[in-house]
Amino acid sequence: MYLSIIIPTYNELSTIATIINHLQKCLVGKQYEIIISDGGSTDETLAVAQNLGVKAILSNVKGRSGQMNFGVKNASGDVFYFVHADSLPVVSFFEDIDQAIANNYNCGSFRTKFDNAMLLLKCNAFFTRFNYLFFRGGDQSIFITRKLWQQVGEYKESMLIMEDYDFLARIWQKGKFKLIPKATIVSARKYEENTWLTVQLANLKIVKMYKKGASQQEMLSKYKELLSYRKNAF
Repeated sequence: MYLSIIIPTYNELSTIATIINHLQKCLVGKQYEIIISDGGSTDETLAVAQNLGVKAILSNVKGRSGQMNFGVKNASGDVFYFVHADSLPVVSFFEDIDQAIANNYNCGSFRTKFDNAMLLLKCNAFFTRFNYLFFRGGDQSIFITRKLWQQVGEYKESMLIMEDYDFLARIWQKGKFKLIPKATIVSARKYEENTWLTVQLANLKIVKMYKKGASQQEMLSKYKELLSYRKNAF
């Protein structure tokens, strides 16, 4: 397996070196590439990534969907692994994905573990052990074979929010999905900048709007209204 790890970034100076160093330590002796697909950062995200020896490219589309698609267009691997810049995959992620592929799974993800010991976040993480679409998210990290990617299609660049959920729903339907029983460490900064209840209610509101067919702009505006969280990411 040749693994292309694709990380969309926008002003991630505080996290980019940590994620790259972590991945490189986990991948010694493996066949892989790390692609940083940047949305036009105004900080030193790209420069730091380049100095750490990974493929750091400026996407021609700003937005996570477009940046992940751009990463794939510049990828050489037969398996793509999408990782958020503020997440840390389990140390054995390469072997875990390789084993899943060997067992005829062509897509999948991991569970969640937050980088905060808050009891309520431990409850959130507990439910990610159940293999239901409702408990899946892009921050858990998602892998997919190139062959299935070509069948399912790319991330929808018109989507400014809920793009991971849409993509997961499509690969869930057309692929053979493996939930690996290990946890990606996920940033709790959204919960730390708001409250646990505020985030839960905001997420529930956006999912309801999505299922009722609300426009992307309506959902994005509502999300910004409900949460104080990385507004420069949109």
